[in-house]
Amino acid sequence: MSNIDLLQARPPGKTRRIVLGGVKIGAGAPVSIQSMTKTDTHDHAATLKQIRQLASAGCDIVRLAVPDRKAIQPLRIIVSQSPIPVVADIHFYHRLALGAIDAGAHGIRINPGNISDEKHLSELAEAAGAAKIPIRVGANSGSLPKKMQQKVARAKNRHKALADALVQSALEQCAMLEEFGLSAIKVSIKSPDVPVMVAACRKFSSVSDYPLHLGVTEAGTLTRGTVKSAVGIGALLLDGIGDTIRVSLTADPVEEVRAAILILEATGLRTPQPEVVSCPTCGRTEFDLMKTALRIENLVDNLKQKGEIIPIRKIAVMGCVVNGPGEAKDAEIGIAGVKGGKAAIFSHGESQGTFPIDEAIAILMKKIVEKSTKKTPR
Repeated sequence: MSNIDLLQARPPGKTRRIVLGGVKIGAGAPVSIQSMTKTDTHDHAATLKQIRQLASAGCDIVRLAVPDRKAIQPLRIIVSQSPIPVVADIHFYHRLALGAIDAGAHGIRINPGNISDEKHLSELAEAAGAAKIPIRVGANSGSLPKKMQQKVARAKNRHKALADALVQSALEQCAMLEEFGLSAIKVSIKSPDVPVMVAACRKFSSVSDYPLHLGVTEAGTLTRGTVKSAVGIGALLLDGIGDTIRVSLTADPVEEVRAAILILEATGLRTPQPEVVSCPTCGRTEFDLMKTALRIENLVDNLKQKGEIIPIRKIAVMGCVVNGPGEAKDAEIGIAGVKGGKAAIFSHGESQGTFPIDEAIAILMKKIVEKSTKKTPR
C-alpha cells in the first residue's frame, strides 16, 4: 500500500486531473507529498540513496536539479531505479528539459522567469506531450520576468502587486503551453512571504483549474521553516486549495516529508497512524513527560521507517490523571503520571493498571510494538 492510499480522499475539486508517474494529481485525488534531493545529481548513487530514504519516510514525488548536460546520464539511471516518480528541475536551458524527458523523467519543472521563449516552449510542450508527462510551471517571487519586477517595485501596495504578478506570470506561461498543445500542467506559486504566497494561490485557484502545488520557498531552518510552511500551506489546504505540497527546509529532506505529513494530519486530509498527543505539562506533572513523549514519537517514527503499520488511532502521553484518562479518554492507549513515582496505563479513559514509571513506559512501548504489522512494499 502506498502513502497515497493512506490519505483520506478529498471531495472532488475543480482542478483538472493529471498523472505523474502513476501518481494521480487533482480532481479530488489525495494531496500528495513532494520533496527535493539535496545531493549532487551527478552522483546517482548518493541521490538514489536519498530518494529511497524519502520514499520510506512517506514521500510520493521527488524533484531533483538538472544543472547541466552532464547530469542527464545520471538522471537516466536515477529514474530507472527510483521507487517514486522523479521530476526534473530545469532553469534557463530548455535543451536540458528535452534531455530530461529523453532520460525518462516523469515530469518537468520550469520557471516562467527564465524559460519564456515561445519557440523553446513549443519544443518542450511537444516533447512532453509525446512522452505523456506533465510540466509544472513554477512561478517564484524571486525570479519574475524583469518587466513584472519593475511593475511590482513601482506599486503602492507591493504585497498585492507581487501576488498579482505571480498569478499573471504563471497564467501566461500556462496559456502558451496550452497553445502548443499541452494541457497536462501543474502550477506552483511560491514566495518566502507567507501572506503573498497565500493571496497569490487563492487568486490563482479562483481563476484556474490547473492542479496547484503549495509551498513557501526559502522558508528557513527546521523550526522556522516548518512554522512558516504550516501557516501558509495549512491555510490553503483548509480552504480546499492544493493538490501537492512541499515543505522547503534548510534541513535533511526527510524532515520536509515529516513536516508535510503532520500538516496533512492537522488539516484533516490524512488520518494519523497513529496520532501521538501529549499535554503541555504543568505543576501537576508527575514524571519527565517531555522525554517520554519524545521516546514514544521516536518509537512510532522508527517503526514507520521500517515499513510497519501501527493500527492505533491515538496514543496519549499525559502528565497527570486529570489530563490522562480524563481529557484523553478517546485515546486507544496512553500513560498518565500518578503520585509516588508511578504512572497509569489507560485505554479509552479506563485505567489498565498502575506501575513504576520506567515499567509503565516499557509496557506502553511494548504494546505499540506488538500491535504494529509489516505493510506491503511500495
